[in-house]
Amino acid sequence: MADPDDDLDNLVSELNLTATPATIRLTADLSPNVETWLGRVRELDGSDLLLVAGAPPMIRAAGRMVRASDEILDGDYIERAVVPLAGPRLLQRYRDGGSVDLAFKLPALGRFRMNLHHERGRAAAAIRALPMRLPALTGLGFTHDVGVLARLPRGLVLVGGPTGSGKTTTLAALVADINARDARHIVTIEDPIEYEHSHGTSLIEQVEIGVDAPDFPTALRSALRQAPDVIVIGEMRDPETMRIALGAAETGHLVLATVHTTDVAAAVSRIADAFPSERQNAVRQELSMALAAVLTQTLVPTPARTLVPAAELLLVSYGARQHIRRNALQHLHQEITITRKAGSFTLEESLARLVQQGSLDRKDAVLRAAHSDELESILGRT
Repeated sequence: MADPDDDLDNLVSELNLTATPATIRLTADLSPNVETWLGRVRELDGSDLLLVAGAPPMIRAAGRMVRASDEILDGDYIERAVVPLAGPRLLQRYRDGGSVDLAFKLPALGRFRMNLHHERGRAAAAIRALPMRLPALTGLGFTHDVGVLARLPRGLVLVGGPTGSGKTTTLAALVADINARDARHIVTIEDPIEYEHSHGTSLIEQVEIGVDAPDFPTALRSALRQAPDVIVIGEMRDPETMRIALGAAETGHLVLATVHTTDVAAAVSRIADAFPSERQNAVRQELSMALAAVLTQTLVPTPARTLVPAAELLLVSYGARQHIRRNALQHLHQEITITRKAGSFTLEESLARLVQQGSLDRKDAVLRAAHSDELESILGRT
């Protein structure tokens, strides 16, 4: 039987690609048009290139959609242009499941993340431009200090937000901050790897799902045998991953993980609700002990056509632990205000600062607020 690794090597050779454990690095054979459009994404400081059959290639820049070309795409073109980047293993996942995520690198343009999927039976792709350099926390535009998360000694830290809200970038910046300051062993588990870290003061291992491990639970169990101080989980997708992560956080590790939720209470609820009903009370008990902090964020466009995060941070205290145990999550917002001196801040406080900085219109801020009366009160005091 042929070795699948040999198949990958053959494909790499045919396409003039070089493979690394982290990603497939393209050197020549991406469609010239797609490479040109990705260059345009960089010129516009855009975030995404969207390829959908029946429409022109579109660039998302500062929250707006801009045509990269007047050419109308078809599914066959998209298939030929980007599917070969997947390689045999990911290509099979795409054929079987209809969607796959991967990362690649262009020598002159840097790293990109691509979601390859089906749309009305045809190939489609969303390609996210990743920053050319590792992000610094101070450069992300947070209105308050979130660096406190990188200084936590242990516990579970959840970073929540919708798709495209910058969660992965925030995690990368937190890792970079730890790496620049502390001598710790950091293991990241990602699907795919988006930011490549160099060893600094810390030692960093980056595990890619589908390349270095078959799934998140397997990778996480393996990581715990490697004596890590910090574990980064690209996404908490399933109960098994959540169970292992809770155990790791309870036993002294700092665990940083993302969840697809929009506010602090929803992030906490997401963990317990992932388990069968008969397990949820026990999970809440574990979560109340393991959870150290919850950061939720979303990106908002500014008048300068940039994107900045509006965020909310809860540093978990005794009161918050009691509310989590009792499933009284509606009280967590009050706990944010109670622990403000420790570094917690509400979404409304973040939005108010954006308004005061001129980065957000007051009416837009009110629409985005979960507690509009609280926002109006803060703005009325300034």
